[in-house]
Amino acid sequence: MSQADGPHQGQPVLQMGAALEDARAAMLLVHGRGAPPDDLLSLVPHLGQADFAYLALAASQRSWYPYSFLSPIEDNEPGISSGLRAIGEVLAEVEAAGIPAERVMLLGFSQGACLSLEYAARNPRRFGGLAGLSGGLIGPPGMPRAYSGSLAGTPVFLGCSDVDPHIPKARVQETTVALTGMGAEVTERIYPNMGHTIVQDEIDFVRGMMEALLAV
Repeated sequence: MSQADGPHQGQPVLQMGAALEDARAAMLLVHGRGAPPDDLLSLVPHLGQADFAYLALAASQRSWYPYSFLSPIEDNEPGISSGLRAIGEVLAEVEAAGIPAERVMLLGFSQGACLSLEYAARNPRRFGGLAGLSGGLIGPPGMPRAYSGSLAGTPVFLGCSDVDPHIPKARVQETTVALTGMGAEVTERIYPNMGHTIVQDEIDFVRGMMEALLAV
């Protein structure tokens, strides 16, 4: 697709781990606001799964959308739609290489977590797993969650601080309810006074998800 299709089309995708043609599973990594595209690749040594292909997406100017994810969705366009399309495009490339969606995990932090969770809710099917680290579904408070379709038992991990300055605890809880209602198997962990970051317990849980996926 051309750059004219949206701000996040035509951006580089960085890769680590196994080559797609050799990998048994894949993980799409979606960074947060202001972070470089390789930011989440720093997790790869800690996740320790050599049979995974890791693909890190890049937002134009390091931001997927300009305002808070709690803003009216139209205020954050075309960034949200372009970012969702970017995830879909990379997922399609992974599937074309022979790795089906049920062996693909999406992991995002902050803005990237919000975008990844929203992608799965809008494009439901069985994924290998979803990890939303300090994020939640996108949209203003009180917005109806009129998603259709099933996540068919997809394992989901939601980790966030109880006092995150960007992500209200109530939105994480709302996301748990919404995804559970779509058939996901959701684990939610709220960490006291954690702040807006990633902690070892989250890494350990995601690593366990990856090991379980490879064991199937």
